[in-house]
Amino acid sequence: MAVDGCGLVCKYILILFNIIFAVVGLAFLGLGLWLRFGQDTRGIFDIDALNSSAFVIGVTVLIILGSIMLIVVVFGDYGACNEKKCALQVFSVLLFFLAVAEFVIGGLAYSNSDTVGLKLGEFYTTLYTLYVNSQDPAIGVTLAFIHNSLHCCGMTGVALVELVKQTCPKPDGFMEHLVMPNCPATIVTVFDSRAPLVMGIFVGTGALLIVALICSGVLSSQIRQASSSPQYIILNSSTPSLAAPQPYPQHVTASNNSFPNQDPVVFTPLSVVNIPVAQA
Repeated sequence: MAVDGCGLVCKYILILFNIIFAVVGLAFLGLGLWLRFGQDTRGIFDIDALNSSAFVIGVTVLIILGSIMLIVVVFGDYGACNEKKCALQVFSVLLFFLAVAEFVIGGLAYSNSDTVGLKLGEFYTTLYTLYVNSQDPAIGVTLAFIHNSLHCCGMTGVALVELVKQTCPKPDGFMEHLVMPNCPATIVTVFDSRAPLVMGIFVGTGALLIVALICSGVLSSQIRQASSSPQYIILNSSTPSLAAPQPYPQHVTASNNSFPNQDPVVFTPLSVVNIPVAQA
Protein backbone atom coordinates (compact mmCIF):
# COMPACT_ATOMS: atom_id res chain seq x y z
CA MET A 1 0.00 0.00 0.00
CA ALA A 2 1.18 3.52 -0.74
CA VAL A 3 1.08 6.61 1.46
CA ASP A 4 1.10 10.20 0.30
CA GLY A 5 1.28 13.72 1.64
CA CYS A 6 2.36 13.95 5.27
CA GLY A 7 2.70 10.18 5.49
CA LEU A 8 5.30 10.12 2.72
CA VAL A 9 7.27 13.00 4.30
CA CYS A 10 7.19 11.24 7.70
CA LYS A 11 8.34 7.99 6.05
CA TYR A 12 11.51 9.60 4.67
CA ILE A 13 12.13 11.49 7.94
CA LEU A 14 11.98 8.18 9.84
CA ILE A 15 14.36 6.52 7.38
CA LEU A 16 16.90 9.36 7.75
CA PHE A 17 16.45 9.38 11.53
CA ASN A 18 17.09 5.65 11.75
CA ILE A 19 20.24 5.89 9.62
CA ILE A 20 21.71 8.51 11.98
CA PHE A 21 20.51 6.52 15.00
CA ALA A 22 22.18 3.37 13.64
CA VAL A 23 25.54 5.12 13.12
CA VAL A 24 25.52 6.55 16.66
CA GLY A 25 24.37 3.22 18.14
CA LEU A 26 27.12 1.30 16.35
CA ALA A 27 29.70 3.83 17.58
CA PHE A 28 28.52 3.51 21.19
CA LEU A 29 28.35 -0.28 21.04
CA GLY A 30 31.72 -0.62 19.30
CA LEU A 31 33.46 1.70 21.75
CA GLY A 32 31.87 -0.03 24.74
CA LEU A 33 32.80 -3.52 23.51
CA TRP A 34 36.35 -2.41 22.73
CA LEU A 35 36.79 -0.93 26.22
CA ARG A 36 35.15 -3.99 27.81
CA PHE A 37 37.06 -6.73 25.99
CA GLY A 38 40.22 -4.91 24.91
CA GLN A 39 43.47 -6.53 25.97
CA ASP A 40 44.55 -3.53 28.05
CA THR A 41 41.17 -2.69 29.65
CA ARG A 42 39.31 -5.93 30.31
CA GLY A 43 41.38 -6.60 33.43
CA ILE A 44 39.67 -3.67 35.16
CA PHE A 45 36.36 -5.55 35.14
CA ASP A 46 37.93 -8.49 36.98
CA ILE A 47 38.89 -6.34 39.97
CA ASP A 48 36.06 -6.34 42.51
CA ALA A 49 37.15 -3.02 44.04
CA LEU A 50 36.68 -1.27 40.69
CA ASN A 51 33.29 -2.74 39.76
CA SER A 52 31.56 0.44 40.93
CA SER A 53 34.06 2.86 39.38
CA ALA A 54 33.00 5.49 36.85
CA PHE A 55 34.94 3.72 34.10
CA VAL A 56 33.13 0.40 34.54
CA ILE A 57 29.74 2.11 34.81
CA GLY A 58 30.44 4.27 31.75
CA VAL A 59 31.49 1.31 29.60
CA THR A 60 28.42 -0.68 30.68
CA VAL A 61 26.15 2.25 29.81
CA LEU A 62 27.76 2.53 26.37
CA ILE A 63 27.13 -1.15 25.61
CA ILE A 64 23.52 -1.10 26.85
CA LEU A 65 22.67 2.19 25.15
CA GLY A 66 24.22 1.12 21.83
CA SER A 67 22.31 -2.17 21.89
CA ILE A 68 18.98 -0.45 22.64
CA MET A 69 19.53 2.07 19.85
CA LEU A 70 20.18 -0.70 17.33
CA ILE A 71 17.03 -2.56 18.42
CA VAL A 72 15.03 0.64 17.94
CA VAL A 73 16.56 1.08 14.47
CA VAL A 74 15.56 -2.45 13.42
CA PHE A 75 11.88 -1.86 14.24
CA GLY A 76 11.90 1.70 12.86
CA ASP A 77 13.52 0.90 9.53
CA TYR A 78 11.45 -2.24 8.97
CA GLY A 79 8.21 -0.45 9.82
CA ALA A 80 8.95 2.66 7.74
CA CYS A 81 10.38 0.95 4.64
CA ASN A 82 7.78 -1.84 4.49
CA GLU A 83 4.91 0.21 5.96
CA LYS A 84 4.23 -2.28 8.75
CA LYS A 85 1.93 -0.87 11.42
CA CYS A 86 2.88 -3.39 14.12
CA ALA A 87 6.62 -2.65 13.80
CA LEU A 88 5.93 1.10 13.92
CA GLN A 89 3.91 0.67 17.11
CA VAL A 90 6.82 -1.15 18.81
CA PHE A 91 9.16 1.55 17.49
CA SER A 92 6.92 4.26 18.97
CA VAL A 93 6.84 2.61 22.41
CA LEU A 94 10.64 2.30 22.50
CA LEU A 95 11.05 5.91 21.36
CA PHE A 96 8.70 7.09 24.09
CA PHE A 97 10.76 5.41 26.82
CA LEU A 98 14.00 6.76 25.33
CA ALA A 99 12.60 10.30 25.21
CA VAL A 100 11.48 10.08 28.85
CA ALA A 101 14.94 8.77 29.82
CA GLU A 102 16.59 11.68 27.98
CA PHE A 103 14.57 14.27 29.91
CA VAL A 104 15.16 12.51 33.25
CA ILE A 105 18.91 12.10 32.71
CA GLY A 106 19.23 15.71 31.55
CA GLY A 107 17.47 16.95 34.69
CA LEU A 108 19.57 14.76 36.97
CA ALA A 109 22.81 15.82 35.28
CA TYR A 110 21.86 19.48 35.70
CA SER A 111 20.88 19.14 39.35
CA ASN A 112 23.97 17.06 40.23
CA SER A 113 26.52 18.78 38.01
CA ASP A 114 29.29 18.65 40.66
CA THR A 115 29.00 14.91 41.17
CA VAL A 116 28.77 14.19 37.45
CA GLY A 117 31.84 16.31 36.79
CA LEU A 118 33.83 14.40 39.40
CA LYS A 119 32.74 11.07 37.88
CA LEU A 120 33.81 12.22 34.42
CA GLY A 121 37.15 13.32 35.87
CA GLU A 122 37.53 9.86 37.39
CA PHE A 123 36.74 8.31 34.01
CA TYR A 124 39.47 10.43 32.40
CA THR A 125 41.97 9.43 35.11
CA THR A 126 41.36 5.75 34.33
CA LEU A 127 41.94 6.31 30.59
CA TYR A 128 45.10 8.29 31.38
CA THR A 129 46.50 5.50 33.57
CA LEU A 130 45.71 2.85 30.96
CA TYR A 131 47.52 4.80 28.25
CA VAL A 132 50.60 5.42 30.37
CA ASN A 133 50.87 1.70 31.18
CA SER A 134 50.02 0.28 27.75
CA GLN A 135 50.68 3.04 25.18
CA ASP A 136 47.63 1.76 23.29
CA PRO A 137 47.26 3.99 20.21
CA ALA A 138 43.46 3.75 20.34
CA ILE A 139 43.41 5.12 23.89
CA GLY A 140 45.91 7.76 22.73
CA VAL A 141 43.45 8.89 20.05
CA THR A 142 40.72 9.13 22.69
CA LEU A 143 42.94 11.22 24.97
CA ALA A 144 43.94 13.48 22.08
CA PHE A 145 40.26 14.08 21.30
CA ILE A 146 39.56 15.01 24.94
CA HIS A 147 42.64 17.23 25.15
CA ASN A 148 41.83 19.14 21.98
CA SER A 149 38.14 19.48 22.84
CA LEU A 150 38.82 20.90 26.33
CA HIS A 151 42.22 22.45 25.61
CA CYS A 152 43.90 20.71 28.53
CA CYS A 153 46.93 18.45 28.94
CA GLY A 154 47.13 15.34 31.07
CA MET A 155 47.05 15.10 34.84
CA THR A 156 49.55 17.90 35.52
CA GLY A 157 49.67 20.14 32.46
CA VAL A 158 53.38 20.75 33.04
CA ALA A 159 55.25 20.15 29.79
CA LEU A 160 58.50 19.03 31.46
CA VAL A 161 56.95 16.20 33.48
CA GLU A 162 53.76 15.37 31.62
CA LEU A 163 53.77 11.75 30.40
CA VAL A 164 51.20 12.19 27.60
CA LYS A 165 52.28 15.55 26.19
CA GLN A 166 52.34 14.06 22.67
CA THR A 167 48.53 13.94 22.81
CA CYS A 168 48.16 17.53 24.08
CA PRO A 169 47.08 20.48 21.91
CA LYS A 170 49.43 23.24 20.78
CA PRO A 171 50.01 25.95 23.41
CA ASP A 172 48.28 29.27 22.74
CA GLY A 173 50.82 31.53 24.43
CA PHE A 174 54.21 31.63 26.10
CA MET A 175 52.91 30.54 29.50
CA GLU A 176 51.18 27.50 28.05
CA HIS A 177 54.55 26.28 26.77
CA LEU A 178 55.43 25.86 30.43
CA VAL A 179 52.12 24.80 31.97
CA MET A 180 48.66 24.13 30.57
CA PRO A 181 45.38 23.47 32.43
CA ASN A 182 45.23 19.89 33.70
CA CYS A 183 42.31 17.82 32.44
CA PRO A 184 40.63 16.51 35.65
CA ALA A 185 40.14 20.05 37.01
CA THR A 186 39.14 21.33 33.57
CA ILE A 187 36.51 18.61 33.19
CA VAL A 188 34.92 19.45 36.55
CA THR A 189 34.99 23.19 35.83
CA VAL A 190 33.65 22.90 32.30
CA PHE A 191 30.83 20.55 33.25
CA ASP A 192 29.86 22.73 36.20
CA SER A 193 29.91 25.95 34.17
CA ARG A 194 28.17 24.41 31.15
CA ALA A 195 25.57 22.39 32.99
CA PRO A 196 22.72 24.32 31.30
CA LEU A 197 24.25 23.52 27.90
CA VAL A 198 24.49 19.83 28.81
CA MET A 199 20.86 19.85 29.91
CA GLY A 200 19.93 21.59 26.65
CA ILE A 201 21.66 18.84 24.68
CA PHE A 202 19.67 16.17 26.51
CA VAL A 203 16.40 18.10 26.12
CA GLY A 204 17.12 18.74 22.43
CA THR A 205 17.81 15.07 21.84
CA GLY A 206 14.57 14.21 23.61
CA ALA A 207 12.71 16.71 21.39
CA LEU A 208 14.11 15.00 18.27
CA LEU A 209 12.86 11.67 19.61
CA ILE A 210 9.42 13.24 20.11
CA VAL A 211 9.43 14.45 16.48
CA ALA A 212 10.28 10.94 15.31
CA LEU A 213 7.51 9.62 17.57
CA ILE A 214 4.97 11.99 15.98
CA CYS A 215 6.08 10.97 12.47
CA SER A 216 5.72 7.32 13.42
CA GLY A 217 2.17 7.98 14.63
CA VAL A 218 1.21 9.86 11.44
CA LEU A 219 2.63 7.12 9.21
CA SER A 220 0.94 4.38 11.22
CA SER A 221 -2.39 6.21 11.01
CA GLN A 222 -2.17 6.52 7.23
CA ILE A 223 -1.27 2.85 6.89
CA ARG A 224 -4.32 1.92 8.98
CA GLN A 225 -6.61 4.12 6.87
CA ALA A 226 -5.22 2.70 3.63
CA SER A 227 -5.74 -0.88 4.80
CA SER A 228 -9.34 -0.24 5.89
CA SER A 229 -10.49 1.68 2.79
CA PRO A 230 -12.38 -0.28 0.05
CA GLN A 231 -10.50 -1.34 -3.03
CA TYR A 232 -11.76 -0.42 -6.52
CA ILE A 233 -11.01 -1.85 -9.95
CA ILE A 234 -10.72 0.90 -12.56
CA LEU A 235 -11.02 -0.16 -16.19
CA ASN A 236 -9.38 1.74 -19.00
CA SER A 237 -9.39 1.40 -22.76
CA SER A 238 -6.71 -1.32 -22.68
CA THR A 239 -8.65 -3.50 -20.23
CA PRO A 240 -10.43 -6.42 -22.00
CA SER A 241 -14.19 -5.94 -22.00
CA LEU A 242 -16.29 -8.20 -19.85
CA ALA A 243 -18.03 -11.02 -21.64
CA ALA A 244 -21.68 -10.21 -22.36
CA PRO A 245 -24.12 -12.31 -20.35
CA GLN A 246 -25.95 -15.04 -22.24
CA PRO A 247 -29.68 -14.33 -22.67
CA TYR A 248 -32.04 -16.47 -20.72
CA PRO A 249 -35.01 -18.06 -22.43
CA GLN A 250 -38.24 -16.29 -21.63
CA HIS A 251 -40.00 -19.35 -20.30
CA VAL A 252 -38.79 -22.81 -19.39
CA THR A 253 -41.44 -25.49 -19.15
CA ALA A 254 -40.82 -28.74 -17.34
CA SER A 255 -41.36 -31.85 -19.39
CA ASN A 256 -44.59 -33.71 -18.81
CA ASN A 257 -42.64 -36.94 -18.87
CA SER A 258 -40.85 -35.91 -15.67
CA PHE A 259 -44.07 -35.12 -13.81
CA PRO A 260 -46.86 -37.16 -15.47
CA ASN A 261 -49.51 -36.51 -12.81
CA GLN A 262 -48.95 -32.74 -12.39
CA ASP A 263 -49.64 -29.67 -14.42
CA PRO A 264 -46.72 -28.13 -16.31
CA VAL A 265 -44.60 -25.74 -14.23
CA VAL A 266 -43.41 -22.56 -15.87
CA PHE A 267 -40.14 -21.03 -14.63
CA THR A 268 -39.67 -17.32 -15.10
CA PRO A 269 -36.03 -16.12 -15.01
CA LEU A 270 -34.95 -13.41 -12.60
CA SER A 271 -34.39 -10.01 -14.06
CA VAL A 272 -30.76 -9.19 -14.84
CA VAL A 273 -29.50 -5.94 -13.32
CA ASN A 274 -26.70 -4.23 -15.17
CA ILE A 275 -24.19 -2.63 -12.78
CA PRO A 276 -22.22 0.19 -14.42
CA VAL A 277 -18.45 -0.01 -14.11
CA ALA A 278 -16.47 3.21 -13.81
CA GLN A 279 -13.90 3.64 -16.55
CA ALA A 280 -10.74 5.72 -16.29
